[in-house]
Amino acid sequence: MKKVLNQLFDHHKLSATQAKEILIDISKEKYNPAQVASFISVYLMRGISVEELGGFRSALLELCIPVDLGGIESIDVCGTGGDGKNTFNISTASSFVIAGAGIKVSKHGNYGVSSICGSSNVLEYLGYSFSNNVDLLKKQLDKANICFFHAPLFHPALKSVGPIRKQLGVKTFFNLLGPLVNPARPSHQLVGVFNLKTLRLYQYLLQQSTNNFSVLHSLDGYDEVSLTSKVRIAQKSKELLLSPNDLLMPRYKPEDIYGGEDIASAAQILTNVLDGKGTSAQTDVVLVNSALAIQTINTHLPLEDCIAKAKESIASGRAKNALTTLIEFSK
Repeated sequence: MKKVLNQLFDHHKLSATQAKEILIDISKEKYNPAQVASFISVYLMRGISVEELGGFRSALLELCIPVDLGGIESIDVCGTGGDGKNTFNISTASSFVIAGAGIKVSKHGNYGVSSICGSSNVLEYLGYSFSNNVDLLKKQLDKANICFFHAPLFHPALKSVGPIRKQLGVKTFFNLLGPLVNPARPSHQLVGVFNLKTLRLYQYLLQQSTNNFSVLHSLDGYDEVSLTSKVRIAQKSKELLLSPNDLLMPRYKPEDIYGGEDIASAAQILTNVLDGKGTSAQTDVVLVNSALAIQTINTHLPLEDCIAKAKESIASGRAKNALTTLIEFSK
């Protein structure tokens, strides 16, 4: 590791092969915590290259516990985290709206590292039991249209890195990797990122492996469509810059989508939205993110129709039923 650290401190970058080998060695605990922390910290001071991110991704996909969903097409909806905005769990709420609209969702998530409440925090609080039993996960997908992969259960090789990330308490390149290493390798993906450089990295990597995708970044820093500013959307065949008005929605203020002070309040916002009792801002943000995911997997549908499907998912109770059914079939 000393040689690698010196290489990085001299502003050299790793090849994809080097990056893959180093992450595999980290998983085998070949380096001490100080060395690993130093390695991670390099990427807090300079951006990660496409080759480095691709190498790290290859390592984690090779090391993970795979999930074979039997060829079922599904979509993952998530964000990188690390935007420091402390919104409520927009992508998690959207996942249930999408499931309620009849689309299979294979969601990959984790506890919050640089935020109060990650998707795993809120689902665990609501009574969901994590599992890496593939038969059980397939049953959840069949009954609820959604299954959830709690990242630590599928990436045991990174167990030793968890405490270091927690102690650092800031976004690292592992935030970038989360949405790229879903163990089911879903055919479609909607992912939010915290800056434009990361949007470009994702666009390049996902073009190589995913049927269709939408990578989102709101220009005021959110890793989702926040409706507080324009949003850049990179897809397989085009790139868009859209205002809230272009998305058929009003513009909101950052405080309108605040996630609360703790996991309990974040969970309450999520259930309120699924019950049709969220504020206009909370509901509209979930609707537009859900609609863009629906459009990502049904590219022929106009956005207006996708928003209508998302609204119907909530109004009919199917979005909330997806949540309650998922929890029921996690026991």
